[in-house]
Amino acid sequence: MIEVMAPVQQDKIIELIDGLDKEGVTFSYVEKKGMKMYFDTNAEDVAAAAKTLKAEVKAQPWGSVLYFQVAAV
Repeated sequence: MIEVMAPVQQDKIIELIDGLDKEGVTFSYVEKKGMKMYFDTNAEDVAAAAKTLKAEVKAQPWGSVLYFQVAAV
């Protein structure tokens, strides 16, 4: 599971990541608790999947200036 902590743009992050398939690694939205959002992944290396997720958010025009943290949990 991957945890994304962001105080703003949560809806955009969920919309971007839920259902994302990046080179066979898929992500699906699980739940939101306050500033934290949780996503499931089929990746065996969850830490690498977390880096992929972070790169996808940062690649967005609104993501490059967004303060957020991503961690494998």
